Amino acid sequence: MKPSLSVNVFAAVILCALPTLALAQGAEHVHEKPITAAAEAASRDSERPTLRAVFATEAPKIDGALDEAVWASANAIEQFVQQEPNQGQPATDRTEVRVLYDKGHLYIGVHAFASLPVTATEMRRDADRLFDEDNFQVILDTFHDSRNAFMFLTTPLGAKLEQQIFDEGEGGGRGTTANVNRNWDGVWDAAARITSDGWTAEMVIPVNTLRFAKSDEQVWGINFQRHIRRKNEAVFWAPIPKAYSLTRVSLAGELTGLRGLSLGWDLKLKPFLVGGVRDVQTSRTAGATTAIRDIGLDARYGVTPGLNLDVTVNTDFAQVEVDEQQVNLTRFGLFFPEKRDFFLENSNLFTVGTGSSFTSTPVQTDLFFSRRIGLSDAGTPIPILAGARLAGKSGSNNIGLLNIQTDSAFGKAGDNFFVGRYSRDVFRRSRIGALFINKESVDGSSHYNRTMSVDGNFALGRSLQVTSFLAKTATPGLTGQDLAFYGRVAYRDPNWNLWLNYLSVQDHFNAEAGFVQRTGVRTTKAYFGPTPRPKRGSIKLMEPMYVLTYTTDQNNRLIGRLHHLMHGTTLRDDSFINVIYQKSLDVLDVPFRIRPGVTIPVGAYNSDEWVFSYNTSPGRKLYTRVSFSPMEFYGGTRRQMSASGGVRASSRMAAELQFNRNDVKMPWGDFLVNQTTLRVDYTFSPRMTIRSLTQYNSSTHELSNNVRFNLIHRPGSDLYVVYNDLSQTGLPADIFGQKDRQLVIKLNYLIQR
Repeated sequence: MKPSLSVNVFAAVILCALPTLALAQGAEHVHEKPITAAAEAASRDSERPTLRAVFATEAPKIDGALDEAVWASANAIEQFVQQEPNQGQPATDRTEVRVLYDKGHLYIGVHAFASLPVTATEMRRDADRLFDEDNFQVILDTFHDSRNAFMFLTTPLGAKLEQQIFDEGEGGGRGTTANVNRNWDGVWDAAARITSDGWTAEMVIPVNTLRFAKSDEQVWGINFQRHIRRKNEAVFWAPIPKAYSLTRVSLAGELTGLRGLSLGWDLKLKPFLVGGVRDVQTSRTAGATTAIRDIGLDARYGVTPGLNLDVTVNTDFAQVEVDEQQVNLTRFGLFFPEKRDFFLENSNLFTVGTGSSFTSTPVQTDLFFSRRIGLSDAGTPIPILAGARLAGKSGSNNIGLLNIQTDSAFGKAGDNFFVGRYSRDVFRRSRIGALFINKESVDGSSHYNRTMSVDGNFALGRSLQVTSFLAKTATPGLTGQDLAFYGRVAYRDPNWNLWLNYLSVQDHFNAEAGFVQRTGVRTTKAYFGPTPRPKRGSIKLMEPMYVLTYTTDQNNRLIGRLHHLMHGTTLRDDSFINVIYQKSLDVLDVPFRIRPGVTIPVGAYNSDEWVFSYNTSPGRKLYTRVSFSPMEFYGGTRRQMSASGGVRASSRMAAELQFNRNDVKMPWGDFLVNQTTLRVDYTFSPRMTIRSLTQYNSSTHELSNNVRFNLIHRPGSDLYVVYNDLSQTGLPADIFGQKDRQLVIKLNYLIQR
């Protein structure tokens, strides 16, 4: 029997009731917390540095100059200590930070003294390179839960970058970025100036960009980091050991003195207009030209200071950057990140899965993947009629409800997607939760798909973490063998990085609104990695590691094994040298068509692979990355080479060229795949940028161009002019045959009260 839309309503009621049940349960056990743990937490809190914010009698002008009298009234802090290169030592250059606030804004003023010239060549918003130059970062744990936070970065040129942090940015594989939402775009502003003694900056963050607990007097977690590029020095206000980054909010200091913050109506309306033209040419004759016209609305209402209700009507994502092409020589799907605004903020509230825990192992399993909504498998947009999302935090309860209706497309009726997610914070830095997803067609057919799960993330002390989920799917025609289980135990401190992952996905597990690379498998992955850090010499960090991955089918028959040995070396200037050796086994139970005319037969294939790579210091104006990998490949050989070079010609102009080559020779056939990517960026100012992305793939004979102009005429309000051009033909030389060209102008305007 097909579930009706009332299933979604019923699930929403259950999920909304869970916080009440959890609160009641928490009240029953509140006295069971060991006294020793409470005392330990109190001791840690007492060691936190504290900064008291001062109420601003008048708002400072955000121009990068700290010359208003109101800044002199603020408390200044300047006790910064090094993480790199000499952990625990005082910063070699002085940094003064002041914090002001009024009812609707938080103001941060920075005076970064510098004994050497600053390194600042990048003005583009959210550019990766901002982390590699002189910068100042602040992290705000507005719920003071030692788990989640908002992070903001600015530079001597006034460039901006913001991120949302969940579970302290941890929970994945190597590194600490698994729970960092880089694509979130918050409404805030910054300005900076280079001075004779260093640089100064001002930041203003509207409080309705942040979410926080309802209370007249606020106490937030806060920390500051400054990066001094020419000295390769990273300094913090609240010290952070070398194993961690600023996202370690449990080690942050405290911001006090915030009283009477007001969100106003806490209502944001963003109407938008879209206009343009599309020309499709299927031969050398003239093509068909159609006009593009659209209008829509995105709205947000703060139901509580911690919960947002987002509504979208006639949704359009014309301004979204195109996906970067990837070469896929496996039989498994590739993961492409979400870039659409509506799905980005608080996206991790809906996340349950392995994340990056199985990097380089094609078994990634995420129960909810928002790209399944409004995008085909090929990445072609499917119209979204309307959608609503309630997401945020209330006390110790994390709530996410999402309902979206897509329109019919490509001869298929639209679908309704409901996602309900609840989790509760327990202990100091842990949580437990549940997820329910319902997808069903609205064409009257009997098809539906459900995913249900329970999960937990437990931080046991500073260095040990345990993560797990158990999930089940329900699909007509697929009964039994529909479970998935994931478990992870990880230990990380300044000297060691150790973890053990286990994943079992049964044959009929079918998460249609998720990303599941492989079913019918059991995979165990063990990681052993010491991280020696020499105190002297040119080496900053060494990362020798051994990783064993062992994969069987559900009957414990071996179908894959990988021995991975690596030695990575980071030098003092952050250049990186890496040597990898891998020995693998891959069992094919069905033939694998890797390319047209090239099919690999059933069999067990062993291979040996070497990887040699080198990255120059990312802080250079001219930088390169090169990699060479010879390997055995399904009974033959594969030679993979990749190289990229970039230049920061000025603070406005940048370009990067990437080339990837795969030369494959096998008994079943030979082929060559070349992929080239060229990016060119010109930044008129931190608010006005233009980027072009040109890609060519020799295997598909596709040449694509994407040019994207963005003018932020005020924070949260944008003008986009986007040109897309795709050429495709069966003949490599005939790139002017089939074409799809599109020019779109999109204007949105933020109205907030």
